[in-house]
Amino acid sequence: MERSLERVFLLGLLLVLVNTLPNKDDWNIYSFHINSTVTSRYATTVITSRVANRMNESKEIEFHVRIPKNAFITKFRMLIDGQMYDGTVKAKEQAEQQYAEAVSRGQSAGLVSSVGRTLEEFKTSVTMAAHKKVTFELTYEELLKRTLGKYELQIHARPMQPVKDFKVDVHIHENAGISFIEYNGKLATNALANAITKTQTDKQAWVYFYPTEDQQKTCDGCEKHGMNGDLVIVYDVNRDLPLGHIMTSNGYFVHHFAPSSLPRIPKNVVFVIDQSGSMQGRKIQQTKIALAHILNDLAEDDFFGLISFDSSISPWKRELVRASSANLDSAKTFAANINARGATDINMAVLKGATMLNAHPREGSASILILLTDGDPTTGVTNLKTIQSNVKKAIANKFPLYCLGFGFDVDFDFLKTLSLQNNGVARRIYEDSDADLQLKGFYEEVATPLLTDVTMIYMGGSNLTQTNFTQYYNGSEIVVAGQITDNDIHTFIPEVVALSGTRRLTFSEPNSTVEPTQNVTDSLIQRVWAFLTVKQLLEKELQLPDAEQEKVRKEALELSLKYSFVTPLTSMVVTKPPGEKMDVLHKPKEGEGLQAVSPVSRIPSQHGYSGYDISPRGGRPLQAQPSPNLRKRIGANFPAYDYDMALLSQPRHLLPTPSRPRLVLPTFVSATAVNVPLSHRFLFKAENQSLPLCFDVTGNIRLKLLHHPTRELSVNGELDSVANGGFRKIVIRSTADQYVEVLTNEVTVQDGQKLTRHTDDVITTAGSVTVIKRNKEIDVAVGDIRIVFLVHEKHGKEFLWPVLRQKPSDNNAEGILAIQPVVYEEVQQSPTKLKFRDHEVNVARSSAVDYSIGSPITLACWLTSAETALQGRLEDFIVAQL
Repeated sequence: MERSLERVFLLGLLLVLVNTLPNKDDWNIYSFHINSTVTSRYATTVITSRVANRMNESKEIEFHVRIPKNAFITKFRMLIDGQMYDGTVKAKEQAEQQYAEAVSRGQSAGLVSSVGRTLEEFKTSVTMAAHKKVTFELTYEELLKRTLGKYELQIHARPMQPVKDFKVDVHIHENAGISFIEYNGKLATNALANAITKTQTDKQAWVYFYPTEDQQKTCDGCEKHGMNGDLVIVYDVNRDLPLGHIMTSNGYFVHHFAPSSLPRIPKNVVFVIDQSGSMQGRKIQQTKIALAHILNDLAEDDFFGLISFDSSISPWKRELVRASSANLDSAKTFAANINARGATDINMAVLKGATMLNAHPREGSASILILLTDGDPTTGVTNLKTIQSNVKKAIANKFPLYCLGFGFDVDFDFLKTLSLQNNGVARRIYEDSDADLQLKGFYEEVATPLLTDVTMIYMGGSNLTQTNFTQYYNGSEIVVAGQITDNDIHTFIPEVVALSGTRRLTFSEPNSTVEPTQNVTDSLIQRVWAFLTVKQLLEKELQLPDAEQEKVRKEALELSLKYSFVTPLTSMVVTKPPGEKMDVLHKPKEGEGLQAVSPVSRIPSQHGYSGYDISPRGGRPLQAQPSPNLRKRIGANFPAYDYDMALLSQPRHLLPTPSRPRLVLPTFVSATAVNVPLSHRFLFKAENQSLPLCFDVTGNIRLKLLHHPTRELSVNGELDSVANGGFRKIVIRSTADQYVEVLTNEVTVQDGQKLTRHTDDVITTAGSVTVIKRNKEIDVAVGDIRIVFLVHEKHGKEFLWPVLRQKPSDNNAEGILAIQPVVYEEVQQSPTKLKFRDHEVNVARSSAVDYSIGSPITLACWLTSAETALQGRLEDFIVAQL
């Protein structure tokens, strides 16, 4: 009867969801950009969606995206009628209080949830007047994890309709050098092959994904609803230094340690397999298939054991045995005959596995204990804390315990804590057709230990993240971050000590000094340290007794607030226009499904809550569990649904240019002799050639950057008069009484009689021009044209650099930004001659700084005349006024 009521309730809820969701035909997403910057494995991704209500009445406009589970949301904002509405990260209790107050005023709810294996879903909405526009912008950050020899940056695109201006820009900069880069995923199909462009240099790579509207409809599973899938960027870095790569900046450091060319260490591994009644059917069959593959991968010098358990334990052998062919065949037979039955005694089974490993100490080997279960302990010792205490005492930090939770009936928090307390990790195995591959994939991550007892030592370092690791596996990476004491880099000495079999190894560079890292912002390394510290503090909290958790939780909260991370301890409060609801965004726990908060306008003011638990047993959960603080105030009453207020629990950027070879604007090279005119050097990428062209322009003149006569659009820039500068000022005019003036520290917008100046981050509009100022860049969109102005600094002087990210579709524009990539052929060496169309010119090999990217680099180039590079007279690109 209870199950029937659950199903009726769930069906009713889904009907309410269908009936209350807004009709997406009522609005037009005219621009959808995803811009991801990865610097030294730390990714910052900005999703910008521009939406117009094309109806003659007010409509609810929805912003609905998916982000990686490992990421922290750091910023959310909306631009509505020239007014920017920013989110503010606050302690969760404080946000819940604001939420409860909003509930008492009759405001209602939105959604957030975990989606699938690797994503979380972010969803909110706002009511827009007829023919009005809104810009949504969401920023999230993540530290990419190396697994099986590669990093993966997952970008999910799901705008819910075909979009005219759809772009994904990815820029990767690794000082260690990029060894390879490729892409895959649902969006990397043959139908979309010509929409993806990849460019790579030694230390940088760019991936552009610019599908047309037609392509967005023809991709697999897209159809009329547009893009819906992942683009996964896969890459790795060079590993030339045994000590690894250390980056320092502004008193902080981060150390990536992943030595290669080490011999594998023989291992001792025990598999503890749940065969209780709940494993019956596909789960037990997939487990058997996975075990057969895993056993085949064991090396002959490995020792192993196999235990199946329900209410009793059934070891294949009483002790570990060598992975000989005969033993493997016998173990496969044992695994094939495992049958699901009985209850679940996790305590006895794990203790037996630990006993087997403890009874088989082998010098120069690495021991591993792996538990697979799909449920909670139901017999024997069932108190979770007692089980954790027993297991921790039995293992005694001698080897890691890895817990694999099959499906959603398992208490994943229990398994996570059990693993963390014993130097391992927990992984959920999803009930799907590839569950056996998931099991095998996890085993491959830990199948090849290379080092044990790894200790990371930093003389002159403080506030360090985790520095002791029981094992280092092939294809993985150890990352440590911290502060450099007194910011004295000369006294900072890193060293790594570890065991490789029976040999004690020391990784160090005694005759070298760690140098400050070039081409990273001052805050980047600090944010990596904060991100890693918060992650590890949250894990540490799970391992401590209740009495000791408060101190760790407080430290994690303070860092989350300082760096604006939406974590399990914080929430983002998003304000909206007067009369609209407030959103409170949280981060969901692993495995939480649909999380909904839906208060009713008529409930008493003391009631506030964050949803229901509606997860049917045995299926994928659809849940929204009230927080403990709010549950006390809710009682048992369930309100009606109304999507006005979102409660979400934790569930840079615009980079290089379009898919064709890009125009790189100017690199400034100054003359130092007295009375010599100031010189600016411009850099133009060439079509299908490794070396770009460069040319010099003398004097602090004004240049025509982009003119579009039929649209009354002009973009002009005035060059700086300071050595090593660029553009001092850039002005965008769209009509006679609408213009935007951009300086390095200020944006001035005139819209008719209204004049505003902005020095802080802002999103603003002037007619058809949208301006987004953030940190060290200003993003300007005019219809289908998009220009980014990067702010660079050299020797204490700031200057602007324009980059055309999206050209006008009709190709009627002129100006330096509109010039097509040049085509040349090298026809003579010593001296070098290049052939352009039907004429040849002498050139000299030189260099110029590429300022068209956030972290400038110096490129070799062919130095030629302005007329040759511009394919016309320089005078035609000079204007009298801005």
